[in-house]
Amino acid sequence: MTLPPWQLPYAEGQMLLIDKPMRWTSFDVVKKIRILTGISKIGHAGTLDPLATGLLIVCTGKFTKKINEYMAQEKEYTGRIILGATTPTYDLESEPENFKSLEGITEEAIHSATKKFLGTIEQVPPIHSAIKKEGKPAYLMARKGQDVKLEPRKITISGFEITKIDLPVVEFKVTCSTGTYIRSLAFDFGNELGCGGYLGGLVRTRIGGYKLENAQSLTDFEANLKLRQ
Repeated sequence: MTLPPWQLPYAEGQMLLIDKPMRWTSFDVVKKIRILTGISKIGHAGTLDPLATGLLIVCTGKFTKKINEYMAQEKEYTGRIILGATTPTYDLESEPENFKSLEGITEEAIHSATKKFLGTIEQVPPIHSAIKKEGKPAYLMARKGQDVKLEPRKITISGFEITKIDLPVVEFKVTCSTGTYIRSLAFDFGNELGCGGYLGGLVRTRIGGYKLENAQSLTDFEANLKLRQ
């Protein structure tokens, strides 16, 4: 079957920079692009949680062979940590609990706490994640109230900068290796300060040399696609 000219590039292989919308899963984005392009061989290079936005690399056709190459590249994020409580999911997917006073939490202490997380460290992923445990995604077991224990993983955080403090909200910028869970970083950061913390917002701004500012929204992608049809 001969494909129409507008469809050929996607069948042969494209790397797309997409700005993932809030509350969409990464697979939702892949599914939408499959529908729009009519191409089934499509995948993404690194999951973003539903409540995170920002850069998602989507590969089509032969470019799907490069997914692992893109996934291995350094990531950069900006976001917000909310201090003084924790949540079971380490983010806003669940309700805050374990409230603690922020009395005595100084700006100096907040800036100083980042130093513990720099370099190659061991990080325990959130139990509310898609990591497989006994052949099942950990989050399915966690939702049922089952006791889930995940092994720590080595990650590298090459930059962790506090960009604004307006307690209980702390804004940050992180540069890290693949496999880093920013939700776990928020949780661990709160523990380091002794007051608890959870992720209040997250934007992926860079993957390797690819930047969010060069990404397109799904709305723009669809509009541009229709112009070529």
